[in-house]
Amino acid sequence: MNLEQQHANKLETRNLKQNTNIILSVTGLGYVGLPLALEFAKEFKVIGFDINKERIALMQQGIDPSNELTSVAFEHADITFTSNYEDLSNANFHIIGVPTDIDKNKVPNLQPLLSASQSIGKILKKGDTVVYESTVYPGCTEEDCVPVLEKYSGLTAGVDFHFGYSPERIVPGDKVRTVRKILKIVSGNSPEALEKIASVYGAIIQAGLHQAPSIKVAEAAKVIENTQRDINISLMNELAIIFDKMNIDTQAVLEAAGTKWNFHKYQPGLVGGHCISVDPFYLMHKAKKIGIDPQVIAAGRRVNDFIPTFIAKKVAQTLIELGKNPGKARVLVMGVTFKEEVSDIRNSKVIDLIKELQDYSIEVDAIDPNASPVELQQHYGVALQSQPSGTYDAIVLAVGHAQYRNMTPLEFEKLSNGETLLFDIKGVMNKKEFKNYWRL
Repeated sequence: MNLEQQHANKLETRNLKQNTNIILSVTGLGYVGLPLALEFAKEFKVIGFDINKERIALMQQGIDPSNELTSVAFEHADITFTSNYEDLSNANFHIIGVPTDIDKNKVPNLQPLLSASQSIGKILKKGDTVVYESTVYPGCTEEDCVPVLEKYSGLTAGVDFHFGYSPERIVPGDKVRTVRKILKIVSGNSPEALEKIASVYGAIIQAGLHQAPSIKVAEAAKVIENTQRDINISLMNELAIIFDKMNIDTQAVLEAAGTKWNFHKYQPGLVGGHCISVDPFYLMHKAKKIGIDPQVIAAGRRVNDFIPTFIAKKVAQTLIELGKNPGKARVLVMGVTFKEEVSDIRNSKVIDLIKELQDYSIEVDAIDPNASPVELQQHYGVALQSQPSGTYDAIVLAVGHAQYRNMTPLEFEKLSNGETLLFDIKGVMNKKEFKNYWRL
């Protein structure tokens, strides 16, 4: 979208706001919903809704519970935070961005999405617009969510109210590609709905909009973004397993291969979090429902889910090779969040790694400056130490937080029982500075 188009979109949106008195509601104020709501609140009146009263209380004080935004982000924002869904009745443009997860059987858990749809349905009015941002499989908006809106509102979709889908693309921890700077996909149930949705989003998105030809296309585009990344990383992880067996440094191989102009530079590692490790299961679920058994996607997931087991086995084997009994060893795991510089522990594969290490009867201490000890204990039953205690037979650098990347070999040595044995999962340290060093 060029500057002239952006300017036209801005004018059109301002006119839309003035003519129809648009008031937005954003349901789900996590790492996606809150930044979005605050940006919209600089252009429109916004009502932010979340079922978590504690989170709402913090936001009312200008505090981001996810630790992604500073208090500055709350300034000059025309926004009201509430945990009472009935307050949303004052809005006429509703955005739903609640988490979409999977259950213990790797089946999509749509309950938060359907519950949010039920709440919006109860306050939905004629002329309103509902846009979903949660990651789902193709068809979910029209087949699963909209019927709930109709049931609880008594209204007819496409006649009494508009609806659409605009997938979130926010990356936690990324301070450069923020809401306004990420190109947005928008879609609607009709040309009229799409025009309205594009106009509203166009008020805040500077990077431009891509108008998808259908809601299903927009849903599919989102779910394959992370599926593609998952598969590419799974190839790197499988290569790492192969090269480790051949005593070849995977990172050195990737550096050499990366000198070719069209080589895609992906890195092996723990693939967790609420997107990449979850989204492929949504696509596989839908594929199986229509009679297709996806092979490549499933294989990629199996490889990535196996990596914590592979690393734990490597730690145990190395301890034995160095004459240490795993059952009497102490291991320090540094970092438990799903990626560096964030506080989010959802679906962190480090948790799986810790439990795999414990299966070898290894005593494990875990530390992380960003994670919440309370959340880690509540969700995973894993204790988080405020700091290392004593010395360790091995150190697993699981998450490349800056605090850890800036450590010196001497600092690692002080934490070690004898010579440092470092397992650098992210490959962020200089291997030449350590005698006993391993990386994926």
